[in-house]
Amino acid sequence: MTIFRSLTLSSALALAATPALAQDSDTASGKRFSVVGGVTVLDPHSDPATGLDIDGGPAPTLSATWHVTDNWGVELWGAADKFNHRVRGPEGKIGTIEQQPIALSGQYHFGEADNTFRPFVGLGVFESNISNEDIAGGGDHIGLTTPRGAIGTVGVDLNITPTWFARADARYMRARSDARVGSTGETVAEDLKLDPWTVGVGIGARF
Repeated sequence: MTIFRSLTLSSALALAATPALAQDSDTASGKRFSVVGGVTVLDPHSDPATGLDIDGGPAPTLSATWHVTDNWGVELWGAADKFNHRVRGPEGKIGTIEQQPIALSGQYHFGEADNTFRPFVGLGVFESNISNEDIAGGGDHIGLTTPRGAIGTVGVDLNITPTWFARADARYMRARSDARVGSTGETVAEDLKLDPWTVGVGIGARF
């Protein structure tokens, strides 16, 4: 599948960009993996060119990170359930859609592993599965193609104990999608600019 080829490529690029891999890959803290569970609000971009406005909404999210060193890591992040969105047009509500993104990113965590606050940044690729589109189209089902592209992340961890930490993060996904008639495959709108932002909070543990 395209997503897995893209994610594998992103992982390879992230590792290739890690200068510490040429040295000892052990983390000074002794903890190589972390997991985070939380809640994230995803808010797609409103596209003035088409008059479409897609409401944001919350969903539970999960992430797992392999810490190559205390500063460099590779994170797999995704929604544990679907985000539900209401689609509005110039004359009001025209339907609903659901989506469930997954992303793989290389990350850099600033400072020492035992710092109380540890900011981090990330860059990678994502794909979002759009489903259950219920959009008015003159009686025809209108579907959206799967958006995929780059994702950027900024966040901060608050260390509570050597194992437990709290996290807050924001992510930006560059997402384009085409609207097509389900029965014929005819494209009725190209390159819809979804470009969602996410804001999330969660609790994590290191192992």
